[in-house]
Amino acid sequence: MSEFDPLRAYLQRRAPFTAKELDALEEFFVPATRRPGEFLQRAGEPVRYAAFVAKGCLRSYVVDAKGQEVILEFAPDDWWLGDRTFLTGGTTCECFIDAIVDSELLLFDQASHQRMVACIPTFAAMFRIAFQKYAAEKDRRIINALSMSVEERYLEFLQRYPGIAQRVPQRMLASYLGVTPETLSRVRRHLSQK
Repeated sequence: MSEFDPLRAYLQRRAPFTAKELDALEEFFVPATRRPGEFLQRAGEPVRYAAFVAKGCLRSYVVDAKGQEVILEFAPDDWWLGDRTFLTGGTTCECFIDAIVDSELLLFDQASHQRMVACIPTFAAMFRIAFQKYAAEKDRRIINALSMSVEERYLEFLQRYPGIAQRVPQRMLASYLGVTPETLSRVRRHLSQK
């Protein structure tokens, strides 16, 4: 089994890539691993890579004025993750990205991403659709944070991302939902009694 097999399978499920296109795409990625707590990047450092998560789970977060981590996103198997400035040509990272569990990644830099989009039309079309879905999900998350109860947000998270809640510590899930771990414990306890 090749380290690129998870990426190939992911791409083939999303668009009609030819074998030649898949072979060409492999050239743009660099395999890497991260152990729990190891960083892909840190806020304030130069933007270097984004990643396809072949196996494992990463998180993206910022640190607020009180020194608390605010989780922006989780990236489990078959997920893409990079700093928010990566696609806009930014030079400095705005967030931290690290591994939650042992993770196998395929890294690519900004120049490689631009060449993939320019040279492989199937990738460009797939990426455009995926980015539109990602933007819609971000908007949905903002709306839900403003209009739903904690319990409703938690239940929706479980429905949309069924495997993530079991893979991440409760404090991280609470941060993602914008609540304290104690509040999330109360919500879980209440739901288990229903």
